[in-house]
Amino acid sequence: MSARIESLLARMTWEQKLMQLQILWRPDTAERGELIRRGMGSTFWPQSATKTNEMQRIAVDETPLGIPLLVALDVLHGQFTIFPTPLAQAASFDPEVAACDARVSAAEARSNGVNWTFSPMVDVVRDARWGRVVESFGEDVYLASTFTVAKVAAYQDEAGASSDGIAACLKHFVAYGAAEAGRDYNTTDLSDRTLRETYLETFRVGVAQGAASVMASFNSLNGHPMHANRALLTGVLKDEWGFNGVVVGDADGVASLVEHGVAIDERAAIAAAFDAGIDVVMGGSPLVGADGVPVIAPEDVSAARVDDAVRRVLRLKERLGLFEQPYVDSSFAAAGSSDRHRAFARLAAERCAVLLTNNGALPLPASGRILLAGPYARSLDHLGAWVQHFATPVGETLADALRTELPDVLWDVADGTDFFETTDAALAEMVERASAADLVVVAVGEPSRISGEASSRADISLPGAQRRLIHALADAGARIVVVLATGRALVVEDWVERVDALLCVWHLGVEAPAAIAATLSGRVNPGGRVPMTFPRAVGQVPIHYDHERTARPPRTGGALLPETIAGFTGPNNTDDYYTSKYLDLPLGPRFDFGHGLSYTTFELDQLTVTRETITARDLPNGVEVFVRARNTGDRDGDVVIMLFVTDEVASLTQPLRRLRGFRRVALAAGESTRVAFPLGADDLAFWGDGAERILEPGDFTITLGDGTSELRTRLRLEES
Repeated sequence: MSARIESLLARMTWEQKLMQLQILWRPDTAERGELIRRGMGSTFWPQSATKTNEMQRIAVDETPLGIPLLVALDVLHGQFTIFPTPLAQAASFDPEVAACDARVSAAEARSNGVNWTFSPMVDVVRDARWGRVVESFGEDVYLASTFTVAKVAAYQDEAGASSDGIAACLKHFVAYGAAEAGRDYNTTDLSDRTLRETYLETFRVGVAQGAASVMASFNSLNGHPMHANRALLTGVLKDEWGFNGVVVGDADGVASLVEHGVAIDERAAIAAAFDAGIDVVMGGSPLVGADGVPVIAPEDVSAARVDDAVRRVLRLKERLGLFEQPYVDSSFAAAGSSDRHRAFARLAAERCAVLLTNNGALPLPASGRILLAGPYARSLDHLGAWVQHFATPVGETLADALRTELPDVLWDVADGTDFFETTDAALAEMVERASAADLVVVAVGEPSRISGEASSRADISLPGAQRRLIHALADAGARIVVVLATGRALVVEDWVERVDALLCVWHLGVEAPAAIAATLSGRVNPGGRVPMTFPRAVGQVPIHYDHERTARPPRTGGALLPETIAGFTGPNNTDDYYTSKYLDLPLGPRFDFGHGLSYTTFELDQLTVTRETITARDLPNGVEVFVRARNTGDRDGDVVIMLFVTDEVASLTQPLRRLRGFRRVALAAGESTRVAFPLGADDLAFWGDGAERILEPGDFTITLGDGTSELRTRLRLEES
């Protein structure tokens, strides 16, 4: 502990300590200033550098202890300059996209006085009904962990004390993304092994990277609400992992312990939360009333526990350099996006689109007649979920951007439908206009407001009016390119095979229209991959590629329908009837994790392993897997190479495969390169029923794939 922190702690009264341990919902009024004068230690950003400096001045100059403020804000994928949503960033399979977002976000936020962001959200998510999948890095633990490390490092500017760095917050601890039925705030129930293998790992690597804070989740886990879960908040996070940062409650999460039914009132909830390991309460009633009377007394919660929480808060303030420099230079504070930051956002957006299907309709021709239809033809709703109202707005429509990108095309632009409603007359007009066009680009999707927090959906297909537009055009024989903007993996089954190309663009942020237009024209070759499985039907969710083996796996490529069952349509194949399948669906998802196409073609070959047989004693140095990637087409492009490991025989049932490495590689037409992947003990081990990793001898299948083709080899681990 620093001498300054210990000196402050020794001088603090019980009430002053509690005032350091809460963030209250307060407008930018005199009430906020009065709370700061009484010793409030954290606040939400008042939306300008000048106002922030005034709050800091009150804290430093008008309080007995002069402790500066933590100033917090949810900066998820941009402060002023909005980058692609986190799910879109994960689709890039390029951690630098997330790092660039975090660096720009930190610079813009810190220059205005924000020093603590409630980001990144590192929940692993396998259920697209949950609205907050848009804030996640998708379904895979390894991919999400890699992006977590990149974003934490960039937010905190490595050391965390730079004038450009802000404190990161890993959220939501833990298993929030496993909510039953995909419904926000809902309960979760998981085995310890699944918790370790899937849901804790992203937090563990984030803590190891030095994340300054962790936020508790709203859900209960196995009957224990997370805001009162001492076994995980203290036992795992603080004791086992050695986390010495701040654990913050989510919005009114501590008070919600009363709703969970584990606390009789808010006073009991606060005591339980502190005892469990919460350091900062967000929302709720003030811990110290206006009359100076604290809600909880020393006999309600351990004084040592409160001192520990205060130390953690003061240590974060010290780490951020706030004691030396609590103010920002408001004359240089960014009030919006700079051209430089917009350029970064544009490059990021160009790396996130995923080409899901293409029958030769893309890239678009440079001339001819094209009809652009659908709600995203002229909508400016590209920023995505969790964007503050002061964000820089999108300045052009997709129609504007396409006219600039392809000026020799004769563009006909008409919506045909809004996001949710259309008419027979509007659809008839679209069919008539399509008849005069060589091609139709239909820009459809989820508006931002139906993804994000409290936006779970039982039906994750396109809103009906937009599906009607696609079907009307397909019925008329139009050649169709669909541009799909979305905050989650959607069900596209009823129309995907009726269109000639499908480009998933997610919500790409402030530079979305230009990035989409450049991708449609072919000037940018799409290189993204699906970070979250697209199901064929909502009945398949939760769905993920790394599911465990089952006793009776399906063995053919079609749905298995007995001839005696009437009322179903689809393949009539009775082979292996008693297997794990749905009677009314073809096997597997529509688009599996890692799927993605390009305007060029790639080939993987020359797969080799430095040693095909190893022992545990060899694994500290690991082995290397090599593969050659070749661009066999006539366009430059990016290939994403993914390495998967399959444990063929183990003492516990293992997933079909697990991602253990990936690289996005740019290759010019005709170019090739050799790519190496290290493999170590952690890549071959798995979690047992207790809190331990198990490394067992046996055979492993190593699979290298690029989203369309795969190569395999074997690796044998022998007894030492």
